[in-house]
Amino acid sequence: MADRVPGAESGGAVRAAEWVPAEADCLADVERAAAAVLPAGVRDFVAGGSGDETTLDANRAAFDRVFVEPRVLRDVSRCTTRTTLLGEPARLPVAVAPVAYQRLLHPDGELAGARAAKRADVPFTVGTLSSVPVERVTAEGGTVWFQLYWPREPGAALDLVRRAEDAGARAVLLTVDVPWMGRRPRDVRNSFALPDHVRAAHLDAGPSTAHRGTSTAHGRTSAAGSAVAAHTRETFSAAVTWSSVERLRECTRLPLVLKGVLAPEDARRATECGVDAVVVSNHGGRQLDGAVPSVEALPEVVAAVAGHCEVLLDSGVRSGTDVLRALALGAGGVLLGRPVLWGLAAGGEAGVSRVLELLADEVRDALGLAGCPDVGEARRLRTVVRGVVRG
Repeated sequence: MADRVPGAESGGAVRAAEWVPAEADCLADVERAAAAVLPAGVRDFVAGGSGDETTLDANRAAFDRVFVEPRVLRDVSRCTTRTTLLGEPARLPVAVAPVAYQRLLHPDGELAGARAAKRADVPFTVGTLSSVPVERVTAEGGTVWFQLYWPREPGAALDLVRRAEDAGARAVLLTVDVPWMGRRPRDVRNSFALPDHVRAAHLDAGPSTAHRGTSTAHGRTSAAGSAVAAHTRETFSAAVTWSSVERLRECTRLPLVLKGVLAPEDARRATECGVDAVVVSNHGGRQLDGAVPSVEALPEVVAAVAGHCEVLLDSGVRSGTDVLRALALGAGGVLLGRPVLWGLAAGGEAGVSRVLELLADEVRDALGLAGCPDVGEARRLRTVVRGVVRG
């Protein structure tokens, strides 16, 4: 029998004591284990996308259209997955993506993921909507990045950045594709709201059941029934512009990353603002439905920045082969989101560790079989996408 944690009845996670992380042979196994223990509303909140979920589905389909030309007769007896991300060493070309409200999935929330990421020697990104304060996350050690949503309140964005700096965060990721939360039908149907034990730790108040049924001027449910969407709309600014990026660049000594860039023109403009990296991302198919799959946008963004900043990829990564594909298309690394959450839900810190262990094995396997002794060689591989050879 599964054990319930406080809040499970109102949308919190359910623990499955019998699941053994070592039994998972691939990331899909972990996802199945998580699906077996999560309440439907929480599962949909994590798995779902916006609109008709066209972009959500397209992210995976686009990866599967990328084929790599492996090289042969190369010495891969000492194949290494080590690299640098934002100037710091990492065991894998992988960072844990920022995801909100992780105590929905496990009582330890972001702390479990941070501990597992430290053990795996990869960066962990704590978000503005983290359910655990950044100070507690950085206290776990390891490399921690801070993701920023720009609040409406004047000066609050820079206050959050200074707080992250003081806590020991090593980079700032400004999310630039969320003027407001995309309409996510699964959350609307579920009237999704956070249970009482989960809140946005960096804000005075977070979305809760109190947001359900809030009326708008048109007499309809606020944000079409999603309390989380209503809170996001009320709390964060839709007026973030390039001048905001320039101001942030002037005010922080940390590496600055823009997350949510798809257009090469925007990537080029980002380099002019002095950013250290861009993350090619469609928010995992959770913002504009119909947006280009991230992996298809990647090559043009790489060409546009012309080496003036790092390029990372987010959205749809589910295996070491996907990491190899992203590297071959020019990315310096990837951000991993949903698989980490499935690990957290299924087994807490041990579940996240298993996800990262599996991915490390898969990345090394993919590099070696492609004839690449290291990550740098993977970026020189040719790819075939829809019959067109690149590289």
